[in-house]
Amino acid sequence: MILEEKNCCLYFTKFVAPVIMSSNTIIEVNHLSKIYRGATTPVVNDVSFAVERNEIFGLLGPNGAGKTTTISILCGLFPPTSGKVMIDGMNLNGDLADIKQIVGVVPQDIALYPTLTARENLNFYGSMYGLSGKVLKDKIELWLTNFGLTDAANRRVSTYSGGMKRRVNLIAGILHDPKILFLDEPTVGVDVQSRNVIIGHLKQLNAAGTTIIYTSHHMEEAEYFCSRVAIIDYGKMVTKGSPQELIMQNGAANLEEVFLNLTNRKLRD
Repeated sequence: MILEEKNCCLYFTKFVAPVIMSSNTIIEVNHLSKIYRGATTPVVNDVSFAVERNEIFGLLGPNGAGKTTTISILCGLFPPTSGKVMIDGMNLNGDLADIKQIVGVVPQDIALYPTLTARENLNFYGSMYGLSGKVLKDKIELWLTNFGLTDAANRRVSTYSGGMKRRVNLIAGILHDPKILFLDEPTVGVDVQSRNVIIGHLKQLNAAGTTIIYTSHHMEEAEYFCSRVAIIDYGKMVTKGSPQELIMQNGAANLEEVFLNLTNRKLRD
């Protein structure tokens, strides 16, 4: 389950021209906005950006900035209030069933059945993507081995550590070899070893051709992991570019300093 962002203050910036889609663009977001029922201000407010094929694109922002809502819209979990989204040449508004066949989603919350084993969970999720028989069995065994979970595969997920649950959660989103992978805080609350394994395998997936869209509060991780990032705050796009470009443009020491300078240093709830 993906949680909804809280409504935030609205502020205005100058008009932003639509993103022009090139032949290498796999996701095009133009003037995306979302206002929840009963709210007076949008949680996503006129956001535009493009993601290139085979890149790792980071969507960064403070709590309540609109990151999860944006990801949820791109995954087709609920419709935008306004704006247009194109994914691999298909319109999110009319081609959602086809789009869902090429995307994988790893939510921030653990989306596993705690009373089932890891292997049982993965069999269930794999079957939802149309996998079955030896193909599904081989994929499950491959990823359980890659993520160091073979010995614990027949234990109930409720007995797992946080890092183990995160790894199974990730496997569930990649079993069907998605062309595009959405990751919402994939390493939150895990130990350094689990984070290193997760990031390492994600980079391998990307090297093999998977486009990754990723949210995180770990700025050091995002600086190392992402080819480009976009920072949003109060539902608005603040800046976008490669981590190195943003660091140089803002005269900062690292991406965390850029983030704090652009989004204010006061606490967010």
